[in-house]
Amino acid sequence: MPRYKMTIEYDGTNFCGWQKQKDGVSVQEKLEKALAVFAHEKVEIFGAGRTDAGVHAYGQVAHFDLSKEIDTFAAQASFNALVRPHAIGVLNVEKVDDDFHARFSAIERTYIYKILNRRTPPVLDANRVWHVGLPLDVPSMQKAALLLLGKHDFSTFRASECQAKSPVKTLDELTVTKRGDYIFFLVKARSFLHHQVRNMVGSLVQVGLGYWTVDDFHEALHACDRTKGGPTAPACGLYFQSVRYE
Repeated sequence: MPRYKMTIEYDGTNFCGWQKQKDGVSVQEKLEKALAVFAHEKVEIFGAGRTDAGVHAYGQVAHFDLSKEIDTFAAQASFNALVRPHAIGVLNVEKVDDDFHARFSAIERTYIYKILNRRTPPVLDANRVWHVGLPLDVPSMQKAALLLLGKHDFSTFRASECQAKSPVKTLDELTVTKRGDYIFFLVKARSFLHHQVRNMVGSLVQVGLGYWTVDDFHEALHACDRTKGGPTAPACGLYFQSVRYE
C-alpha cells in the first residue's frame, strides 16, 4: 500500500486537539473525513504530535496509507477545499517509503511558545499568545532556561495524566528571545512529556515576574515533583513548529 506524508498548519482555538475525541471537533477527524471523500476510503491518519485543545501548529506532520496511488497535487487541493471552513491548511502532500512513520520516525520536534508582555491585552493576537501584563525579566528567564538543557528527570513539568513510561527526557535547545512586546520560547527535543513545554514556560514566568529566583527554579527542577513547579501556561501561546526526520 502506498504511504503518504502530509504537512499541516492549523489554528487550534476551536479544536479539542489533534487527536479524535468522543466530544469535540479534532484536527485528525476533519482531515480523515476529507481524505475519505477524496480517496473513497476510510483511512486513519497518524500525527507526529498530539497537540492539546487550543494549541496551534505551523508544521504538524502526519501520514496515511491508501490502497491506490493518488496525485499528491490534487490531494493537497482537495484537502484544503474539503476541510473548509475549519482553520486547517494542508501545506504539502508527498509519497514516502513504507517504513516512514510520522511519530516514530521523528528525531526532533520543535515548539514555539509566544508571550505578549504589555499592559494592553491582545486584539489581533487574541487566542494566539499568552498575555502577561506585568513586566518580565527576560535575562533572568534566560539564565533559568539554561538549567533545563540536557538530560533530566522532568517530573516537575509533567502533567499528572502523562502516559510516558519515563519522566527522563533530553532537551536539545531552549532559547528565550524578546522582540518588542513579544517573548518567544523556542524548544527542541526528540520527544516531550505531556504539558512539558507549557509547564516549563509557566515556571520560567515565575522567575520573570520575580516570584522565584534562578536558584528557586533550579530547586524546583530537581525536586522532581509537579507540585513544586509553576503554573501551566495557557494552550493558546503554544505552536507545534516542525518535525525533523533522518
